[in-house]
Amino acid sequence: MQPHQQRVVDERNELEDRLYRLSSFIAGTVFPRLPEQDRQLLEAQQHTMSAYVEVLTQRIELFTQTLN
Repeated sequence: MQPHQQRVVDERNELEDRLYRLSSFIAGTVFPRLPEQDRQLLEAQQHTMSAYVEVLTQRIELFTQTLN
């Protein structure tokens, strides 16, 4: 794997970790007590991060296809 490809893999792994932590927070007990606008923004952030993970995953799949 090329260095730039490894950076994409690393970025995806880090983003997945941050997304997991955000999702855990949203599922927790503090989240429902936040102001509505904060909850909406955090949910939008979660959605955007999920989409970003998917894009990075697709790029990684292309890397592995070209290796074969």
